[in-house]
Amino acid sequence: MSKMNVLKSVLLSAALSLGLTGGLSAADYPEKPLTLVIPLGAGGSHDLNARVFTSVIPQYIKQAMIVQLSPGASGQKGTNEVAKADADGYTLLFSHNYIDQLQQHVESLPYDPLKDFVTVARINYAPIAIVVRGDSPYKTADDLFKAAKADPGKVRMAHSGNWGALFVPAAQLMQANDLNFNLVPYKGGGPAMQALLSGDADMTMGFPSTLSSLLASGDVRVLATAGDERIYPDVPSFSELGVGGDVGFMHRVVLAPKDIPQDRLDMLRDAFAKLNDDKTYKRLMSRLGENIDYMSGDDYEKLRADQAEAYKTLVNKITGG
Repeated sequence: MSKMNVLKSVLLSAALSLGLTGGLSAADYPEKPLTLVIPLGAGGSHDLNARVFTSVIPQYIKQAMIVQLSPGASGQKGTNEVAKADADGYTLLFSHNYIDQLQQHVESLPYDPLKDFVTVARINYAPIAIVVRGDSPYKTADDLFKAAKADPGKVRMAHSGNWGALFVPAAQLMQANDLNFNLVPYKGGGPAMQALLSGDADMTMGFPSTLSSLLASGDVRVLATAGDERIYPDVPSFSELGVGGDVGFMHRVVLAPKDIPQDRLDMLRDAFAKLNDDKTYKRLMSRLGENIDYMSGDDYEKLRADQAEAYKTLVNKITGG
């Protein structure tokens, strides 16, 4: 072997032993488009929010981010797909707190949320609203509640899946007000809203991004909104209906498989932090009717652990367990 070949062999061995080749590979990441899996249906708030940030973030990751809708099993289908994906930073999950941290307390999952995923960033959070059609006989939340009490199970509520972002606040409202809605599951908030508009449901719940145009056209009416403060002057808050605090707030989060290389996770987190300061992104989110209450991946990881415990208590309260 020539001296030059010997030198190359020694340098390669040294690079391998020091992990430098991995550093060189990471420096090239990403070399192809990233896939963002949404475990919910088309037309829901996750779909709409994702269309905005995936249109802007390519300038910060130097690659496209492609949205892939994978609804089913109340969000578990798409979530499991990402859990099984290679932890190379090319497949991400766009989920929310109910799928991410609550479902584990009510079902046996094929993955462990805290062990199989790590937070890239919380994009924002949003208060949910009780919604009926614009021509509904229910003009107020009181009208709706009286009808539900008078004929238990008659009022059909379309939701996005058991123990999901629409189901949980509905369960809490029913418990607090001694109600019984007929909860009908659909594959996401978009299909649930379509069920309302088509007359297959009497009520549903929705977030700002899915409601703005429907409110403007008069197709829907909001009867109440989550939180302690009113969002619309003439519409009561959940607190006024007996359920206050964090009830009805959905945290939208981007997650990655847990074993993603740290330098790739850091790069993604940095890109989302920069995205949050982007003027175009801010303008598009404002037009959508959504906030940009960003939270870093590290900070949200701490909140995830707290959520897991809080939801265990919540499930026991709702189910009587």
